[in-house]
Amino acid sequence: MPLPLTQPSHPGHPSFLWSPVHADLDTLDAHIAFLGIPYGSAYEPHAISNDQTRAPDAVRRVTDRVCRNLERYDFDVGGPIYDGRPIRAVDVGNVPFDIHDRTSHVARAEAAVRKILKAGAMPITIGGDHAIPIPIFRALEDHGPVTLIQVDAHIDWRDDVNGVRDGLSSPIRRASEMAHIGDIFQIGIRAQGSGRPEEVAAAQAYGATIIPAFEVHDGGIEAVLARIPDGGRYYITIDADGLDPSVMPAVEGPAPGGLSFHQVRKLIHGLVAKGRVLGMDIVEITPSSDVNNITSIVAGRLIVNLIGAAVRAGYFD
Repeated sequence: MPLPLTQPSHPGHPSFLWSPVHADLDTLDAHIAFLGIPYGSAYEPHAISNDQTRAPDAVRRVTDRVCRNLERYDFDVGGPIYDGRPIRAVDVGNVPFDIHDRTSHVARAEAAVRKILKAGAMPITIGGDHAIPIPIFRALEDHGPVTLIQVDAHIDWRDDVNGVRDGLSSPIRRASEMAHIGDIFQIGIRAQGSGRPEEVAAAQAYGATIIPAFEVHDGGIEAVLARIPDGGRYYITIDADGLDPSVMPAVEGPAPGGLSFHQVRKLIHGLVAKGRVLGMDIVEITPSSDVNNITSIVAGRLIVNLIGAAVRAGYFD
């Protein structure tokens, strides 16, 4: 029997932000859909089920630290998160993995996001490693041109690793090949990752705007926002290692000098004000190495800021 596109999360922490669970995407009626995509495309067999696959449920588990109550005043967004409006937010569960077909989840992820977008909802996705935005990018093809906003320590332009072309080191390279993806802004880049000089050259040849973390620290996030064209349709992909490890410590590739919570928060609010944010994902959280769940809590608070800003900008009116 084929697997469904999504399945409810494990008992005990079934949804994010106290939202009702609604895994039937054919009957989706919502403004916002929280989606877990735990699995990417592994480079080695042992990485199929890695620590990052547990992140969607880890973020759900800290809902009560992210939001004690939906009616309480939230100072990040200037009032209750949904501003007293009849916003319909649902948790559609996680895209399942089929042990008998170890690549089929990628197509299921794309189909799930397509259905969310067709229903008129904003997909907010929790990964999983940084391969999981690739099917999301594909699902955006009817919503272009899309300006891609990446927060990350690494540029992710590898063409392949071990012959795998849609793994965690390749999402921005794959995005650059999609006709509906336009400008690409890569913010917070620093230190070393899988990128070699040829990957940097490929990014530059495309015209990607690479903004190192220290340029953000020196010039401010306002200068970054000023470089992003107004009136665009933006998609935000956030790698947890794009923030400083003092802020999000539970990552596989920590590097000092990352962005602060305030900088990323201001980036999100600025993008909402400039145009239309189509959706967002947060990836690469390793729950087993977290400190007091702070990485998952920060992820949740970034999501809250996107929602609160979008509600107040009239996205769902």
